[in-house]
Amino acid sequence: MSKVIHRGHFSDRHLSSRPAGWLTGDALLAQAARRPDAVAVAAEGIPHTYGELALAARRLARRLQGLGPERGGRVAVQMENSWQCVVSIYAVWLAGRVVVVVNPQTKEDKLAYMLADSEASILVTDREPPASGAVSVIRADEVDAVTAAGEAELAPAGTIPVDLAAIVYTSGSTGVPKGVMMTHANLVFVTESVVRYLRLGPDERIFNVFPLAFTYGLNQLLLAVRLGATLLLERSLAFPTPVLERLRAHGATVFPGVPTIFATLLGLGEAALLPSVTRVTNAGAALPTQFVAGIRQTFPNALVYLMYGQTECVRVSYLEPELLEAKPGSVGRAIPGTQAVVLRGRTARAARGDGHPARARPPCDGRLLAPTRADRARSLRGHSPRRPRPAHRRPLPHG
Repeated sequence: MSKVIHRGHFSDRHLSSRPAGWLTGDALLAQAARRPDAVAVAAEGIPHTYGELALAARRLARRLQGLGPERGGRVAVQMENSWQCVVSIYAVWLAGRVVVVVNPQTKEDKLAYMLADSEASILVTDREPPASGAVSVIRADEVDAVTAAGEAELAPAGTIPVDLAAIVYTSGSTGVPKGVMMTHANLVFVTESVVRYLRLGPDERIFNVFPLAFTYGLNQLLLAVRLGATLLLERSLAFPTPVLERLRAHGATVFPGVPTIFATLLGLGEAALLPSVTRVTNAGAALPTQFVAGIRQTFPNALVYLMYGQTECVRVSYLEPELLEAKPGSVGRAIPGTQAVVLRGRTARAARGDGHPARARPPCDGRLLAPTRADRARSLRGHSPRRPRPAHRRPLPHG
């Protein structure tokens, strides 16, 4: 599903509040100016403030600008969930470059493919770099050195909202990985929309164990920075007890999960109890209905959201928590700012029982756009990554 920002701006009618800025890095700079001592990230329990994050990102951005290429150049980031990874992602954006987020578990052959396919010229990594030498490499220890004492004055990036911000690769489990291109406008829009329907505020403490190379994980980072909240960043739930202890110590309020994570927690019984959590979200796969009762016991004070999304647009729909028992198995309604229309086949809209087209409308303006061939070819494969072919979209016909 495609999402648009009409005439390049948001309306107060569409979303609960205006975004901190039009670019993905703007929210960080705004929070650093407004609340420099607030904790932005607690990476495996170690806190870092917004002031620290903005300064570190600017210093690394200066280093990236010195390496080239110019505006829109691709910088790959392949790192475990860590403070250095968060700094690197924002540094790429502040430098006016495009971040190519790569799963840290990606094998060398697929990494080589992604670097060549995206035309990345720089790789920021915490693992052994590829032997080809085709890209400039910044290791994690260099990130630490640069962010501790580097220059923070940046050349103007010249980035605008329709510029590419990120390339997120699919897993490639059924073939070669495909790069999904996301503009700054795309990411700012979906972040605003999720903030609205999850009913979030600046005092949230958002847990994330998903790699920042996945849109579900990356979205948790964007949500936290947009709100001025705290991201509780973990690498794994393989040993859940210390992670749960840290979540309790920090008073986690938002818990994103997938069915396998919830299965792990339910297996722990009362040892997994997290009463501070007020929002639980599920994505990635349908939540088995038999999990719901156990989730309510584990998170006794939480609203539970079922969500559906795609890499291409992060989030498509959500089921309001008040309807969880009434509509089991439902994907819910379109996220705020969009409209969903159910299609039968490729062209005709499916009819409800009364013969009218079936549609899911959010409580604000929006429209569904029928994808053209250009939309379906928005992966990098098949055309130049440096000059992505524009997607010419057209509204679905009425009637």
